[in-house]
Amino acid sequence: MQLGERMGFSAVGIADIALESEAEGFQAWIEAGHHGEMEYMARHGSKRWQPDELQPGTQSVICVALDYSPKHDAGSAPSPLVGEGWGEGAVTAAQTSANNNQAYLSRYALGRDYHKVLRNKLQAFAAAINNEITPHEFRVFTDSAPVMEIPLAAKAGLGWRGKHTLLLSRERGSMFFLGEIYTSLKLASPEPHDLAADHCGTCNACIDVCPTKAITGPHRLDARKCISYLTIELKTAIPVEFRKAIGNRIYGCDDCQLICPWNKFARKATVPDFEPRNGLDSATLVELFAWTQADFNERLQGSPIRRIGYERWLRNIAVALGNAERTNEILTALQAQAHHPAALVREHVDWALTQIEST
Repeated sequence: MQLGERMGFSAVGIADIALESEAEGFQAWIEAGHHGEMEYMARHGSKRWQPDELQPGTQSVICVALDYSPKHDAGSAPSPLVGEGWGEGAVTAAQTSANNNQAYLSRYALGRDYHKVLRNKLQAFAAAINNEITPHEFRVFTDSAPVMEIPLAAKAGLGWRGKHTLLLSRERGSMFFLGEIYTSLKLASPEPHDLAADHCGTCNACIDVCPTKAITGPHRLDARKCISYLTIELKTAIPVEFRKAIGNRIYGCDDCQLICPWNKFARKATVPDFEPRNGLDSATLVELFAWTQADFNERLQGSPIRRIGYERWLRNIAVALGNAERTNEILTALQAQAHHPAALVREHVDWALTQIEST
C-alpha cells in the first residue's frame, strides 16, 4: 500500500474476491429494468461477482482511489439551487452561483478522461509490484469492464456505500475515482472489524435533493431517472417529464455528492490532468451551443465528454437553454439550430423554444 501511495494514489487497499453476496441484488436491479439502455450492464453474467472468472488466476484485488475535485474551479452551479438542507460544509462550488445561463458539467469531467489517466497509473503500479516486490499476473480496470468497483473498494477498507450508491470515505467524501488491479498474488485483506462502518446514519440529504427522484431509497438507484444517465448514457430523446428538472446540467449531475456532509472532506486533485480545460467550469450555455462539430472534436480531445458525440451534446445544451432565463441571445442561439439536420437536436430545440417563448 505504501508503494501505491508513493505512486500518487489517494488511498490503496486489498480486497478478497468473495462477491457472491452481491449477485442477487444486482440481478434484481437488472430484472427491474433500472439499468435503462445500458444493456452492457446485463452482459457477462457471473463475471461481475467472480473476479477469477473475468481474469483467470485472480486471487486478490488491489483497489485504489484517486481524488479528482479540481484545484481551480470557477464554481458554476447546478440550477435550480437547493435551498435549505445543504450539508454543512458541503462542496461550496454548488452554492456560489444561481446563474442558470451558465453550463454545469459534473466535476469529474472537467479535465482529461480519467479512464486513460487512471489506467496508466494502475499499469505503472502493477509493473512496480513486479519489479520491486514480486512477479505476478495482473489486469487493470477502471470503470471499463464488468467489475463491482464499490463492493470491492468497501471490502478493501476504502469506505462504505453511501445511500446515493457511491463509495463514501470519512477522509475524502466521495469525489474520487476508483481503480482495480486483479492480481494472481494472494494478499491479506482487512478483517471485517477493520472495515469502514456506514456513517450515513439517519441523513437522507442525497435522496431528498435528487432533482428527478432517481434515488428511490437508501442504496437504490433507478438509473433511468438519473440526470447523469439522461445526459450521458441515454442515446435517444430525453423524456419530457425530466427536462425541467435537468436545469443547466449538460453533462452529468453532482447534486447527491454536493449536498453530502462528508464532502466537506473532499480533497483537491493532485493530478494536473484533472484541472478544467476549455473553460468548462465557467462557460455559458450559449458559448457551448455555438461550438461546431469541429470545435467539439478538437476541444474535447482526450475528454470523457467526447464519448456522447456532438448531437447529444447539442441535445443536452438545448434542454438547458430551455430552462434558462430568457434573453435575446438565448432565443437567437436556439433559432439558429431550429433546422439542424439531426432530428434528435431539432426535437429538443423545439421544446426549448416553446419553453423560452412561453415566459
